[in-house]
Amino acid sequence: MEKLRANLSQPARNKKITRPNRGNNLLSDDSAMMNEVHATHAPNGYIVDVDPLLCVVEDILDHVFPGIDRVINGSHHQHKNMLDEKNASLNYDEIDGALAFVIQKVSCEMSCKCSGTNAHETTVAILNQLSSYTWDTKAVISIASFAVMYGEFWLVALVLETNPLAKSVAYLKQVSDIIDQSSLLKSQFDTINDLVRAALDLTKCICEFGGLPDEYISDDEPPKSTALAYIPTAVYWIIQSLVASGSHVTSLLSMNREKSALAAEKWELSGLSNKLSGIHDHLKKQLTLCYQHIDERMHEEYFHKLVRLFETTPHIDNHKILTQLIYPKDDQLPLEEGTTKRKHGVERLVGKTVLLLISDLDISDDELRILDRVYKESRTNSEFQYEIVWLPIVDRSISWNEGDDLKFHQLQSTMPWYTLHHPNLLEQAVARYIKEVWHYVKKPILVALDPQGKVVNQNAFHIVWIWDNMAYPFTNMKEEELWKNETWALPLIVDGVDRSLMESIDDYKYICLYGGEDIEWIRKFTTTAKDVAKDADIRLELVYVGKSGSREKVERINKIINENQYSQFWSDVTSVWYFWTRLESMMHSKIHRGRTVKDDQILQEALTLLTYNGSDKWALICRGSSTEIARATGDMFLTSLEDFSSWKEEARQNGFVPALFDYLRGHHTPQHCNRLILPGIDGDIPEMVICTECHRPMDKYYMYSCCKD
Repeated sequence: MEKLRANLSQPARNKKITRPNRGNNLLSDDSAMMNEVHATHAPNGYIVDVDPLLCVVEDILDHVFPGIDRVINGSHHQHKNMLDEKNASLNYDEIDGALAFVIQKVSCEMSCKCSGTNAHETTVAILNQLSSYTWDTKAVISIASFAVMYGEFWLVALVLETNPLAKSVAYLKQVSDIIDQSSLLKSQFDTINDLVRAALDLTKCICEFGGLPDEYISDDEPPKSTALAYIPTAVYWIIQSLVASGSHVTSLLSMNREKSALAAEKWELSGLSNKLSGIHDHLKKQLTLCYQHIDERMHEEYFHKLVRLFETTPHIDNHKILTQLIYPKDDQLPLEEGTTKRKHGVERLVGKTVLLLISDLDISDDELRILDRVYKESRTNSEFQYEIVWLPIVDRSISWNEGDDLKFHQLQSTMPWYTLHHPNLLEQAVARYIKEVWHYVKKPILVALDPQGKVVNQNAFHIVWIWDNMAYPFTNMKEEELWKNETWALPLIVDGVDRSLMESIDDYKYICLYGGEDIEWIRKFTTTAKDVAKDADIRLELVYVGKSGSREKVERINKIINENQYSQFWSDVTSVWYFWTRLESMMHSKIHRGRTVKDDQILQEALTLLTYNGSDKWALICRGSSTEIARATGDMFLTSLEDFSSWKEEARQNGFVPALFDYLRGHHTPQHCNRLILPGIDGDIPEMVICTECHRPMDKYYMYSCCKD
């Protein structure tokens, strides 16, 4: 490096300028050099809190980095205002006073030797002075020492026009000449600042390793051990870069330097800047791996903590469990209350039954509308002491964008219950627990916790859809109790779906539910059914219930039915969704309780209707709220009505529905094809489904679907 320095006592024209040898000046990281560096290291165990010192260094360099432009253009006043707020946060009392003497010594070492000594020798000399400190402390003290020297230089430059003392000092230091030639030297100072920035960034990176929690990653554990082994090399190059920067500042004070010499030194500083950037990139990668390692350890610890918490329930109350599930920190209130947007902590949920609504951002409007109705009805009855909390599950591996944010807030605005303020508040370990223990995959679930935090139902949606608030407090015991009072009849089939129909039911009225998408069959069926009802002298009401997963098609068919006055229909298509969803819920509830199609009529009949949903057409007829029900696929049902004359007398003697039932049973045809399409939830898929036509086990196939139509 001495080849690049000017001899200030000799005219520049007598100097021979040699382009620096990059290999010699940057020193390869060979074992001999590093052995010399390691030999300087003799820590005494004293730990220095470097964070306050590093803050002051950053503050100094923030003032310095605008460089010569500030001095010339007078922009330092504006820059000063920008930094006032940051300066106010500095606490100089936190800085170890003993470091001031060490910083001064190292600063003198840099300023006194950097212009006449080999950079490597100066670097080793500084390392010897700092032998008792840790590697990160060596780096911080070194950059603090340079900041003192560099800061003093620019302090004089800033005030020389207004302060007589500074003007005199500037004259002796030749600072005023530098200002006069600012246009020529701007790129030189920019290069120095770039190198110092690189040294600062690398120093901060090194300090981050010192702050990693030992309980999650030890010094001898990769990737931390890999980084620690390389940090001495990084510190060496930080100090040598600062020494080179100081040397260049000294060179600029001698204005008789030739441009070629300054260019050579500038080239050397750029090489050092690249060197530090390469080291920084390497250590940053190791630091990222360390954080990933720590996150995995913390994630695993958090997950098992949740497992232990739920295994040891019941607790005194649900506060501890809800805190760990929803948000364990105390730096903000994690919940928003309905559409008011008022923020709350989990304390609002203590002592109540809590339903955790768990879904992604694709939860359907139908689900939200029905749940909204159930929730609002519960608010009118003090008997139902429960709250709902939405915990949104999002894929953290996919970047959160403005579209996601808009969709989240739109969903949030429709929910009258509590919602998590933002999906990123939910710990990854909680999401893992929800998926692995509560078996959440894609379809929303409603996990019920009692006032002590015990899980009493891993998916209360099934019983909420069937019985609304009558399912409170949503326990398995309550579910069993409710089933004991149910029989397969119209009130169970349409309860909550069509209230006007429920209110009009009596034992002398016949209700026919039918579905499918074959318009011609609908026309023939409804016309024939009305004629048969007139002939049989019965009051018959026909209701079209559509088909699940075909919202647009149902709306189109509803329009045709309305225009031709074929029958009643559910104008709110959500009712169609709810009808089929309740049947699925009955199936899941029964299977979850260990029932089979052989021993449970409700399960068998629910599966039958779900099977019909896979066909083009079907119908079911019942007398009032009685258990007299007959059902069949569309063609079979239409044929039976068209042949009414053959069983008319039996209908007069035994009743319309029993006679129809007997006719359908006696006229089963072997040619048929039934399908049953079920969503996979909680593993509640029956091992065997009996065909409603031939009463033989149906074959099982798998179907994957990405949309509902």
